Amino acid sequence: MVGKMNVFDKEYDVIVIGGGHAGCEACLASARMGHKTLLLTINLDTIAQMSCNPAIGGLAKGQLVKEIDALGGEMAKNIDETGIQFRILNMRKGPAVRSSRAQADKKDYQFRMKYILESQENLDIKQAMVDRLIVEDRKVKGVITSTGMAYLGKSVIVTTGTFLKGLIHIGDLSYKSGRAGEPSAEGLSGNLVELGFEIGRLKTGTPPRINARSIDYSSLSVQLGDEPPKPFSFSTEKITQSQLPCYLTYTTEETHRIIRENLSRSAMYSGRIVGIGPRYCPSIEAKVVRFPDKDQHQIFLEPEGRRTQEVYVNGLSMSLPEDIQLQVLHSVIGLEKAEMMRPAYAIEYDFAPPLQIKPSLETKLIENLFFAGQINGTSGYEEAGAQGIMAGINAVLKIRNEEPFILSRSQAYIGVLIDDLVTKGTDEPYRMFTSQAEHRLILREDNADLRLMDFGRKFGLINDEIYSKFEKKRRQIEQEIERLQKTRIIPDASVRDKLKEIGTAEILTPFTLMDLLKRPEICYTDLEKFAPAPDDLVEGVKDQVTIQIKYEGYIRREWAQIKQTQNLESWKIPQDLDYENIHGLSNEAREKLSKVRPFSLGQASRISGVSPADVSVLMIMLSQMRQKKEESSKELATE
Repeated sequence: MVGKMNVFDKEYDVIVIGGGHAGCEACLASARMGHKTLLLTINLDTIAQMSCNPAIGGLAKGQLVKEIDALGGEMAKNIDETGIQFRILNMRKGPAVRSSRAQADKKDYQFRMKYILESQENLDIKQAMVDRLIVEDRKVKGVITSTGMAYLGKSVIVTTGTFLKGLIHIGDLSYKSGRAGEPSAEGLSGNLVELGFEIGRLKTGTPPRINARSIDYSSLSVQLGDEPPKPFSFSTEKITQSQLPCYLTYTTEETHRIIRENLSRSAMYSGRIVGIGPRYCPSIEAKVVRFPDKDQHQIFLEPEGRRTQEVYVNGLSMSLPEDIQLQVLHSVIGLEKAEMMRPAYAIEYDFAPPLQIKPSLETKLIENLFFAGQINGTSGYEEAGAQGIMAGINAVLKIRNEEPFILSRSQAYIGVLIDDLVTKGTDEPYRMFTSQAEHRLILREDNADLRLMDFGRKFGLINDEIYSKFEKKRRQIEQEIERLQKTRIIPDASVRDKLKEIGTAEILTPFTLMDLLKRPEICYTDLEKFAPAPDDLVEGVKDQVTIQIKYEGYIRREWAQIKQTQNLESWKIPQDLDYENIHGLSNEAREKLSKVRPFSLGQASRISGVSPADVSVLMIMLSQMRQKKEESSKELATE
């Protein structure tokens, strides 16, 4: 088959299809691990393009970005260099739900990432559209582009975003496109169907962009970034660039009237769109229909960069005709004379329901073929980047015949994300929330380096300088906790005066600095009055010590719960198990287990429709299998 084609004269270890956020992290990971990697993307000028919101992070998404960074990815470093406003969300709440978010200079973000890829050793980048996969004996061997060029590789990672049979809708107008101004990928989706994959249809959308000069800022509320801004990457010392303001406005009753009267012209409500849209990022039409009693909805005006007048109208995603979009814009406070530079649109695209992939992101149907990003049904740059780095790592490990790298739900938000996809599947765009992580107090964004950087180092993705800095931080945290445990304070008159000064209750018996810090009203700086901390503590040590001490009891309880669930995860299930012939399973459990093919008893227990009784049946059967295996081993040893 390959011999009759025009075959490129260089063979690769890893071929990545698509230069979005998943593709960038995937190809960087495999190349940095020392393997020859090829990135094929439709347009070299739109690598790492921010198709929708020009921002990185957000609730639960900030945690994903920090985890990508701890594993050795690029997303956090890229936003630190190109961000125009940095904020930590939920600062008034506990550390478990705090998340970083930053507005990006859209073009700076895109072109810095492009330069990083171009400069990366072991990585080739080429502009091409992939039409088909080369598959022999259910194993991927390479790809064929629309020009007929064949590229051979030991593994392939598909990160196609919204380009698989992409279809844009603006009112009554529909046209093929993977993103506004770019062609859709028409061939690859059909090829996946030919190979036996199930393909579904999803929908997402984006709001209009307007000219900043046409906005009446006098009627808007300004939203400033944090000062000083806190970096995303654990390797960034500080953010040095200035920040730009964002603005807050609202829809009006007139906005809602216009939308209600024109619902029949919305692509979403006229029946033109068949794909399922994101539940938690609805269009303005959906908001008006779902919440008829609400008089207004928040709209955030976010600049797209320092050297552009384009402003992203966050919260006004829609698929109405262009003339109606203008009416909607002009009904919003402060946008009465807004000049629309790009219209909003909805886009439908093909995806592969994720029950077809393993926890390593390798497909179950085709060996050495990996899926990452929106092809797995997710939404968001951060979810895509997280899958991308995992797919890149696992593609290399598969080539090396090593065990796959799989993060558990208790190790990372990335583990929660992938486990949700491969265990529960999704029929709507999936996005990450803190509520989906049952161990979110353990999986904070501030400790992502402590949880994951050793893995990044192991895979060769963390360099000596970054790892040395991390080791120093980890060592200082341990030493500082020990110092607070051992430093005892005698409550004499001067100590009692200091306690009164910092606004805490009197203490009559000797106490340690750790005891004092456990009090809710006490912060780390208060301890300085009793015993100063070492001068050389690196950034983040004081925060880590504070959180670990103040939440010690809660953290201990979470670890106890994790140990209980780890027992179920240790029970591995053979992938060829015949569930139809296991006596005692419910019919629904047989059907779900046969479809998902869980890798462990823990994963089986999280499948919808599999009851505790079904899990018990599986445990008994696995125990019997273990016993037979042990007896067989003993007999062989005796012989």
